[in-house]
Amino acid sequence: MNRIAVIGAGPGGLTCARILQRHGIDVAVYDSDASATARDQGGTLDMHPDTGQHALRAGGLWPGFTALARPEGEQMRLVTRDGRIAFDAAPSQDGQGNPEIDRGQLRDLLLGSLAPGTVRWGHKLERAEPLGDGRHRLHFTHGRSTETDLVVGADGAWSRVRRMLTGAVPIYTGVTFVETGLNDADTRHPSLAALTGNGTMMALDNNLGFIAQRNSGGHIRVYVGMRTPQDWHRQAGLDLTDPAAVRDALLHRFADWSPALRGFITDTDTGYTNRPLFALPVPHTWEPVPGVTLLGDAAHLMSPFSGMGANLAMRDGADLAQALTEHVTVDDAVIAYEKILIPRSVAAAEGAAEGIDGAFAPDSAEQTLAHMTAH
Repeated sequence: MNRIAVIGAGPGGLTCARILQRHGIDVAVYDSDASATARDQGGTLDMHPDTGQHALRAGGLWPGFTALARPEGEQMRLVTRDGRIAFDAAPSQDGQGNPEIDRGQLRDLLLGSLAPGTVRWGHKLERAEPLGDGRHRLHFTHGRSTETDLVVGADGAWSRVRRMLTGAVPIYTGVTFVETGLNDADTRHPSLAALTGNGTMMALDNNLGFIAQRNSGGHIRVYVGMRTPQDWHRQAGLDLTDPAAVRDALLHRFADWSPALRGFITDTDTGYTNRPLFALPVPHTWEPVPGVTLLGDAAHLMSPFSGMGANLAMRDGADLAQALTEHVTVDDAVIAYEKILIPRSVAAAEGAAEGIDGAFAPDSAEQTLAHMTAH
């Protein structure tokens, strides 16, 4: 098998590289970040048996994962807007659940499993020049280039590789999260920590909501959600760099919610980060192009209400790597992989779109409770 270039060092791209290396296939990963620590990797993930867990086992990383995972983080709690706990699901006790792990810990596990020098940091893809027979010369913004037999677009929501296959671009979902967080929560914010529990707490009602997630190290990551125009802050004349102004604007939106929940706004240790949520159109499909394919958000960006983003990316990476080990030519491998990838992605994206529409709706409290109790 010939040289593979993975663009993007997220969970999906790193999973693909790990499994390829286990089979002796030459692979390099190119990422635009200056280093592995250049950006915060985000919150916590629950690893599902048929996707994320499958990929970890295929990569020989299951023991390392279990040493880091937090099974107690599976707890799911629903809270009403007046601060009452309406639903509380304990983690599975049979070992068959979806244990949580911080995104940063998962990425470090994957990076540590690769041969030294596999990831080339500071390599932002500028363009891919076709050379014929499916081969491409990759040009990076700092002037370097390399040739490859397969370009794997694992470069996320705003993928440059996607442009080689499809003209689709992410669309605003109508929902924005404002991210904030609590440090040393059990000691410094005991009432909010108790309300959150050990896993994820959601309070959703009438197009608004709070989602609080336990991370390791005593941190709770909080998302204050709103169905709102993407430029809500500009319409309000709000400067997003002014924490006091953002706080006051959010408190105004949640004026009739419980003071206990409003504490997730006022007691921040991390400030406020505006995060509009985007998704690719559904269905997102393409015709095969020699020497190019996609995985993860580049292929199927969807709202976080699928609960499947990173899990699917890792399964994508595992399935692509497996196909490359089983087929004689790159083109045959990619065709076989995309026959699995695309239908699975479409089904998951449809579910994610339904999920976010139900979570941020006038009757979202009733919808979410009915969904949880049905499962």
